[in-house]
Amino acid sequence: MKKPLSIVHTESSCGWGGQEIRILSEAKEMMRRGHKVTIVCPPEAPIFAESATYGLERVALPIARKNLKGLFAMRRWILGNKIDVINTHSSTDSWLVGLATHFMPGGPAKVRTRHISAPIPKNMPTRWLYTRSADHIVTTGETLRHSMIVDNRFPGEMITSIPTGIDTNRFVPGEKNEARKRLGLPLDIPIIGIVATLRSWKGHKYLIDAFAKLPSGKYFLLIVGDGPQKENIRVQLAELNLESNVMMAGNQQDVVPWLQAMDLFVLPSYANEGVPQGIMQAMSCELPVISTPIGSISEAVQDGVTGILVSPKDAEQLYKAMVKIIENKTLREDMGLEARRYAQSNFALKIMGDKMEDIFYSVLNSEAK
Repeated sequence: MKKPLSIVHTESSCGWGGQEIRILSEAKEMMRRGHKVTIVCPPEAPIFAESATYGLERVALPIARKNLKGLFAMRRWILGNKIDVINTHSSTDSWLVGLATHFMPGGPAKVRTRHISAPIPKNMPTRWLYTRSADHIVTTGETLRHSMIVDNRFPGEMITSIPTGIDTNRFVPGEKNEARKRLGLPLDIPIIGIVATLRSWKGHKYLIDAFAKLPSGKYFLLIVGDGPQKENIRVQLAELNLESNVMMAGNQQDVVPWLQAMDLFVLPSYANEGVPQGIMQAMSCELPVISTPIGSISEAVQDGVTGILVSPKDAEQLYKAMVKIIENKTLREDMGLEARRYAQSNFALKIMGDKMEDIFYSVLNSEAK
């Protein structure tokens, strides 16, 4: 039996979204397997408060910015604790951990998880950060891994694609009308929905433009999430006179009933994606998905099988895809069934946990040699 590990996840971001949820879900899964897991983050970051709800140990350090205060605080904390593996997640915490441990004898093994598809700078410091400071790189999709190898010329043997795992026993299909009654949603018309942080690149603007093309009053749009685009979305809905047919539900602690109330899930992202958790959660709830071939989305949404892929920033294509699925009950149900099956086979929490655990033991064993 392998020995339990002391695992630290660092996150400098003060935002909230799929990246932070993956960190917490993965950490909780590792804790369930008997490992000691600690979240290190800024005290003001949402992940600090959320760590407590997940039952995780958390440490607040001033690591929201790249500065000497954060560097020295990180170095002191690492030196004062027994750590087997540090898993970094954003640029700032990766730099702080990398520099803090650079000349540290017998320091912890380091894994860098890359969650998004934004281009990585092609310069020597960044190359050092990824290929010399880190012992291994994990991406959330194979497309991201391929880009690192081809575009950045990082060695392929030190990069592994491990999609985010979701609890397929929690994200399950439910009785739509029961969910709608519980949430105060209309019972007699199709509901199109999105669960995502309200950021520009998630494509809410294009979803709303496409929704506006549908016959007025015959469909309902459900927007779950919060974020910096909230007011812009409100203005757009008002300008298009859609407020009576749209609900902005805000952030929800439990999105399962909201997904169960939907007939179709749409996420028209145009940048910065790995495999979004909202897509995997929707698929696990037996929903067909319309999305775009950004990042590693096409590794989840199989065009014509589990959903439809459309061009980014194309409201007309999005409108046609929504009509095609919503107006064909057989197609909608078949895609939903395939989506659930695919999620169970590829995105289960145990699959992610097994693969991440293997990476952690592997880098630790390499460090010991």
